[in-house]
Amino acid sequence: MVGLLAGLVGFAPARWLADAVALASNHQIVLANARGTVWQGSAQLVFSGGQGSSDAVVLPGAVQWQLQPRWGSLAAQFSADCCTTQALQLAAAPLGWGGVRMTLSDSESQWPAGLLTGLGTPWNTMQPLGQLALSSKALGVDWAQGRTSLSGSFQLDATGISSRLSTLQPMGSYRLTLRGGASASLQLETLDGTLQLSGKGQWLGQSLRFEGVASAAENRVEALSNLLNIIGRRDGARSIIKVG
Repeated sequence: MVGLLAGLVGFAPARWLADAVALASNHQIVLANARGTVWQGSAQLVFSGGQGSSDAVVLPGAVQWQLQPRWGSLAAQFSADCCTTQALQLAAAPLGWGGVRMTLSDSESQWPAGLLTGLGTPWNTMQPLGQLALSSKALGVDWAQGRTSLSGSFQLDATGISSRLSTLQPMGSYRLTLRGGASASLQLETLDGTLQLSGKGQWLGQSLRFEGVASAAENRVEALSNLLNIIGRRDGARSIIKVG
């Protein structure tokens, strides 16, 4: 019985992991055509609007993973043919009573912005195109007693972004920066472009509060009008963005 149980765990099929990921993400992240085992396998990564949604985008190429249980923790490696030059290294360990700490090693990767379309509203309306460059430094997330705390930093550069809602291509490039600490902060800024985005926010342990502004150059308001209506609450030639 012990040998049978060990064999069942050791050779658990990759579809078990795919089912768990789909359930945990409400079917917004799908590992399609999963092969191998729970511990080492590959699949096609699909972003979807959720169960019953017709919106879905498949990441080019395959993704691979490797899970390694360790004493008191779990180490994981994840890579994508299209988007990572080095495997992303993650680790999870218990934190106190019922808590979990997750850490991501310093990393860099690039992803097509079109993936966001598969997540449904409002991305399926905007249909963004461009590149998303992600980088992290000493990034850690702690879940304990219903609260979340962040450490390290995370940066997202969205470059050459365009949308079907505007004839301007591209509209601009943008940077979103998350810095952890006692009061984690979020900052949005425009690197270049005719659509100007800016804003600041804070992660308050259980929720995000963010306030920002989207505006267009004086001679580009009409070309960006539809997009400004979607981004936030319209206020003349600009839109007010508010979360939380």
